[in-house]
Amino acid sequence: MDIRRLLRIPASALVAVGLLVSGCSADTASGSSASSGSDSSLKDFYGQKLDWRACGVPGFQCATLKAPLDYAKPDGARINLAVARKKATGPGKRLGSLLVNPGGPGGSAIDYLQGYAAIGYPAPVRARYDMAAIDPRGVGRSEPVECLTGKEMDAYTQVDQTPDDQGETTALATAFKKFAQGCGQRSAKILPHVSTVDSARDMDIFREALGDKKLSYVGASYGTFLGATYAGLFPQRTGRLVLDGAMDPSLSSREQNRDQTAGFETAFKSFAADCVKQADCPLGTESVADVSTRMKAFFTSLDSKPIPTGQPRRLGEALATTGVIAAMYDEAGWPQLREALTRAMAGDGASLLALADSYYERQNDGTYANLMYANSAVNCLDLPPAFKDPAEVRTALPSFEKASPVFGDGLAWASLNCTYWPTKATGSPHRIEAKGAAPIVVVGTTRDPATPYKWAQSLAAQLSSGRLLTYEGDGHTAYGRGSDCIDTAINTYLVEGTPPTKAKKCT
Repeated sequence: MDIRRLLRIPASALVAVGLLVSGCSADTASGSSASSGSDSSLKDFYGQKLDWRACGVPGFQCATLKAPLDYAKPDGARINLAVARKKATGPGKRLGSLLVNPGGPGGSAIDYLQGYAAIGYPAPVRARYDMAAIDPRGVGRSEPVECLTGKEMDAYTQVDQTPDDQGETTALATAFKKFAQGCGQRSAKILPHVSTVDSARDMDIFREALGDKKLSYVGASYGTFLGATYAGLFPQRTGRLVLDGAMDPSLSSREQNRDQTAGFETAFKSFAADCVKQADCPLGTESVADVSTRMKAFFTSLDSKPIPTGQPRRLGEALATTGVIAAMYDEAGWPQLREALTRAMAGDGASLLALADSYYERQNDGTYANLMYANSAVNCLDLPPAFKDPAEVRTALPSFEKASPVFGDGLAWASLNCTYWPTKATGSPHRIEAKGAAPIVVVGTTRDPATPYKWAQSLAAQLSSGRLLTYEGDGHTAYGRGSDCIDTAINTYLVEGTPPTKAKKCT
């Protein structure tokens, strides 16, 4: 299990449908000011013309955007970034481009664009905007970070992440070290240059290449931090931004991880409250407390005795926990989770393993997408590690277990993954104000597991032009998930430029 700050729309949504650099203010990048198109050192990048070509799905165009590998050395090595778009369908006057990002870090924005956004966003938005995406550096098609082979990743995801003794603690630390070493060996060139600040600056080059004076953007989950970072760097070029499932950039890595642990507990309690009402609830029909107790007991049983799955990998506690967490992102997945748990409790772990595999983006051939590799690369660069060694984790365990009796132990230990990272973090927690930016709509869901609601409240308060839009409900993110109130408020802003009133709430 490696859940630390994996903040994205889950892969199931595509088919059904960090932070600034150390010592800098919220509005500047490391080592240099936020560069503009008139900056002579970057003129070759801002002046480039994209060679668009048909690609993949009919109606889409793809191109390659050039950017400096290191913004402190713009005359040095370059990086190739994959970009894509789908032209506005009309009718109505074109409003420019609307960039989208599904989060992660590590989620492919191009996959999201082609798999959902350019066909699933509301028709009035697609009619007026060219839908566009850029795979952030190190992600997807943009010189992706690589770390482990498929077999190595299989082993990594099965490591016991609730160590009971020194031997198991050493084995877990060794697994994190091997993962970090693999990234350092296979991705040494790009690893120091995949921060959120770097990606935000890439987005500004893309904005100008698209011919837009201001950036319009919908970012989900980690994509909210990417969008907020852009607004902090380039407030005067910030257009209509929607940040859905918001992160709080003022928190340390440990604070973020502990808050997210509490978020998954909140989501699990919602699942449990629904489960006890269902005849097929495998965890009992008495009370939420009983469901939680039985869930934890089942995890503990798998820790000592993994169950078969119909393939060489058995279902142990780590993979089972990941499978359950995967279903917390969307309440539509609760029936599937009940069925998977029923089968697992009867000795068949195949369905719960499938949920974990979808979360990790494991392919049928045993290979993995680069999601988890890019996730760690960006997170470990954006913030100093949550813990300096296993002893610190043990000291912090009570606070994590208080935040979540079900998930706290495992998520505390998962927070150790950046401790052994080969590249030193360049970021630090701080506020982002983006003074001078147009209204920025910050969306929070009250029972969001991955980005707790209080993060949206905090970000909206930090941003000088923040407008908090609240969805009182379950699941991760809110736009396009069934609330007419949320969708109407966001569509009105994107198309007409009228943001929702402050503190607007939807159910």
